[in-house]
Amino acid sequence: MTKTVLVVDDDPTQRRLIQAVLERDGFAVAHAQSGDEAIQHLTSGASVDVILLDLVMPGISGQDTLIEMRARSFAQPVIVLTSTGGIDTVVKAMQAGACDFFVKPASPERITISIRNALSMGALKVEVDRLKKHATGRTSFNDLIGSSPPMTLVKRLGERAAKSSIPILITGESGVGKEVIARAVHGSSERAGKPFVAVNCGAIPANLVESILFGHEKGSFTGATDKHLGKFQEANGGTLFLDEVGELPLDIQVKLLRALQESEIDAIGSKRSIKVDVRIVSATNRDLSLAVKEGRFREDLFYRLNVFPIEAPSLRERREDVPALVDCFIRRFNVEEGKSVVGAGAETLACLMAHEWPGNVRQLENAVYRAIVLADAPYLQPYDFPAISGVAAPPPEAQAATPIAPAPDTGAPPQDAPVRILDARGHLRTLEEIERDLIQLAIEIYAGHMSEVARRLGIGRSTLYRKVREQGLDGLVKGEGEVEAETVAA
Repeated sequence: MTKTVLVVDDDPTQRRLIQAVLERDGFAVAHAQSGDEAIQHLTSGASVDVILLDLVMPGISGQDTLIEMRARSFAQPVIVLTSTGGIDTVVKAMQAGACDFFVKPASPERITISIRNALSMGALKVEVDRLKKHATGRTSFNDLIGSSPPMTLVKRLGERAAKSSIPILITGESGVGKEVIARAVHGSSERAGKPFVAVNCGAIPANLVESILFGHEKGSFTGATDKHLGKFQEANGGTLFLDEVGELPLDIQVKLLRALQESEIDAIGSKRSIKVDVRIVSATNRDLSLAVKEGRFREDLFYRLNVFPIEAPSLRERREDVPALVDCFIRRFNVEEGKSVVGAGAETLACLMAHEWPGNVRQLENAVYRAIVLADAPYLQPYDFPAISGVAAPPPEAQAATPIAPAPDTGAPPQDAPVRILDARGHLRTLEEIERDLIQLAIEIYAGHMSEVARRLGIGRSTLYRKVREQGLDGLVKGEGEVEAETVAA
C-alpha cells in the first residue's frame, strides 16, 4: 500500500515543494497548515504513516502539537522541520518523541532518506511489539489484520467467547489463520499472560499421542527414562490449542472427552488422576459432522468441542483485506531481511487481489516473503510474483535503453512521446540514456531537419551535432543539405 505522509506547515510554498519531492518517490501526501488541523486529521481516522512537523507555526506550536499527539497515543513517527537548527530546540523535540529532524530548506535526498528511515524504525517497533505479545500470550483481536465483513464477524464472535471459558471450535481451510484466532481468544481472555500451548494433532505419531497430551511417569513404558508432564499440564491455568483435532485416534478421543468433562487427566503409569485448569480451543479443516457420520470421530466429543463454533473465512472471501495483509508482511519481512521495500504498487495489489489463493493467508505470506527477498525496487512489482501474475522478471539487458521504432510520417508529431524515464525494475534511467532517446525521437519526428530539432530541444545546432556524434546517431541525420551532413561527419 502507498505510504501517506502528513505535512504540517503553515507555509504553503514549503508544503508544495515537499509534496513534489514525496510524490515523485511514490508517497501519498496529506496537508495541515496548523497543529490543530493536524490533530483533527489524525483524530478523523485518516491513514497517516509519517508526519513532517514544522516547529514554528502560528497558534499551537510544533512542539506542543507533538506533545499533544503523543498524549493522544498517536504513535506515527514524527520528523520535525526547523529553520533555525538550534540544538536546544532539536533536543526538546527528540525528548517529546520525534525520531528525526532537518533544517529547512532540505535537499530532496535528505527528505526521502529521513522518511524511509522513519518508516523502517516504525516497522521495527511494530515487529518488536508483535513478538512481545506473541511471546507473552497477549495477542488480541485488535492485532488481527482485516476489516472485511467476514473478519469483523470473526472478531466480534471471538471477543464474546473470550469472556468465558466456553470450548471453541475454529473451522476453516488450511492456511486461513486458525491459530492466530486462537491466540487472540487467549490474549483477550482472563487467561492472557498465562501459558498458550499449541498442539498439531495431525503431526504426532499415533503411538505417542497419549504421552504427549497427558504425560507419563518414569519407567511407565520402554524408553520412558524421565517423567513427562504432557501438554495439558504445560497449559495448566492457560489455553490448550488442539489444531487438526479431527486427526486424533478414537482411543485418545475417549481420554480427551474425560479430560474435558472432569477437568482431570490420567498420565501413563500414574496411580492417581491429576486436576488441570485448561481452556480448550480446537481447530480443524475437515467437516467433523461428516466424520461423526462415518464413525471416524466420536459424536459426544464433537458436541463437547463444538459448543461455540467460529468459522475462519478463506482469503477468497475477504479479498479487500489483501492490501492490509501485504502491508503487514512487507513490514515484518523488511525487518527480518534488512530490506527497505516501501510497499506494493497499485498494479501489483490488483493482481494479488484477483488471485484465488488456494493456500489462503499462509500462501500470501510466503509469496510476499519471496518477493521481498528478490525485490530491488522501492515498490513490489507484478514480476516479483511470477507464479501468481504470470509475469516473469525482465532479463538484465531489458533494463538498458531500447531502440525506439520510427514514428510514421503523419505530418504531425505524436501526442505521447515514448521516452521512458524508469527502467523495467522501476529505477530511474541515466540522464545519458534518456537524452539519447529524446534526441533520436526528435530527429525521427522532424524527419532529420536539424535546425528544427535544435529549436524544439532548445539547444544550438553545434551542441546538437556534438551530442549526435557522442550518442552514435549520425546515421539518422538527413535533409538539411550537405553543410549539415559534412558538419556531423567532421
